[in-house]
Amino acid sequence: MRGLLIAGNWKMNTDLESARELAAAIAVGVGERPPAEGVDVAVCPPFVSLAGVVNAVDGTSILVGGQNMSDKPSGALTGEISAAMLVSAGCRLVILGHSERRQYFGETDESVNAKCRAAQDAGLQPIVCVGEHLDEREAGREEAVVASQLRGSLRELNPTGLTAPIVAYEPVWAIGTGHTATPEQAQTMHRFIRDRLTELWGEKSASETRILYGGSMKPDNAKELLARPDIDGGLIGGASLDASSFLSIVQSGTEVV
Repeated sequence: MRGLLIAGNWKMNTDLESARELAAAIAVGVGERPPAEGVDVAVCPPFVSLAGVVNAVDGTSILVGGQNMSDKPSGALTGEISAAMLVSAGCRLVILGHSERRQYFGETDESVNAKCRAAQDAGLQPIVCVGEHLDEREAGREEAVVASQLRGSLRELNPTGLTAPIVAYEPVWAIGTGHTATPEQAQTMHRFIRDRLTELWGEKSASETRILYGGSMKPDNAKELLARPDIDGGLIGGASLDASSFLSIVQSGTEVV
C-alpha cells in the first residue's frame, strides 16, 4: 500500500556538469528498466544544480527534491532558499532535519517543524529526518530520543494527501563510525517509529506513512533492508553519487515489492 521510495541525497557534492551527467545516467537507467509499480525514485541535488537536474530527468518518473529550506516565505535572509523557490525550480520533495543539519547547523525539532509546515503550505512533501547518536544508543536512550524528535518535528502537520510527511530514520551512530546497524535493528526502530506515528496520527495515517532508512544503504545490503515490513525505502547518501550503485538499489526495491 505504501510502496517504496529510493531517494538520493547528494549532499554538498557535484558541480553543475557532473550533476547533470549523474541525473542523466540515472534517468537512462530508470528509462531502460522502469521500477516496478510501487517503487518511486527521487534525487536531491545541491540548490545550484536543481534546474539542470530537473531538465535532465524531464519526461521520466524521477522526482526532484531540495536538501533544506527556510521556514520564511521571503525577505532579508541572505543565503536562504524558500519553499516557493524550490517549487518553482521543479521540486516535489524537500529533506528537513537531516542529522548533519541538526549537528552542524544547530537545527532543533522546533525549527524543523516550522520548515515542515512551510513546506506543506507550499505543496512540498517533507522528508523528516530523525535518529540517535552513539552515546544516546549506548545509554539506552535511542527510543526516547527518536520519540521526542518525532513529536517535536511533526507537530501539527497534516499526515494525509500529497504533502504527507515521509520519515527518514538515520542511525547516526552507524554512519561512518565503524559500527553497523543490522537489518533487525533497523526494522525494530522503524516499527517503533510507526507505533509512535500511530499515537500521533492514528493507525490509518501511520500505516500509510513511508519510513525510509538513512543508515548507509548500499547495493550489497539494500535488498535485505528493503524486504523488512516497516522499511519503505532509503535515503541514500554516498551510493547515490554513482549511477550504477543507485540504480542497483532501485532494482533491489523492484525485486521486493
